[in-house]
Amino acid sequence: MNPTRQRRLTIIIAILVAIIIASALTVYALQQNMNYLFTPSQVQAGDATHYKTFRLGGMVKQGSIQRSNDSLKVTFTVVDAGSAMPVEYNGILPDLFRENQSVIATGHMDSARFIATEVLAKHDETYMPKELKEAMAKAHAGKKIDGAGTGDDEAGTRDSGLRTQ
Repeated sequence: MNPTRQRRLTIIIAILVAIIIASALTVYALQQNMNYLFTPSQVQAGDATHYKTFRLGGMVKQGSIQRSNDSLKVTFTVVDAGSAMPVEYNGILPDLFRENQSVIATGHMDSARFIATEVLAKHDETYMPKELKEAMAKAHAGKKIDGAGTGDDEAGTRDSGLRTQ
């Protein structure tokens, strides 16, 4: 191989290696910043065990909101058609946050409780985020959904230790 071809081949290989390294670093950075959305049923089925931080979506259960008297700590239950997940949040909730409304909470699991670092509430009673609607439909494909939409029993909530004084 003559020196000119060898130099060109070296440059092309160096450019390809740089492109591969840049692509790998980009994919790695994107994976670190992605938050997947799961419903309570999916979380309890173990679908979220591989993720340190993820988003939990569902409806706030009627009568589940408990506010602390001496701090901004709020506990509530997020439900879907099949199950419920206790959520703990320490901060100011959105003005539209209330019972029987869709909510998306970002955070992590701490034993059987979801610790939220951010809570987003929907802005009207008929709106549900597209990705949440799709995730809930996928999670409950072929399952019977009760009319109340609570999907859990009171005993499951009491056992979680969520109730505060």
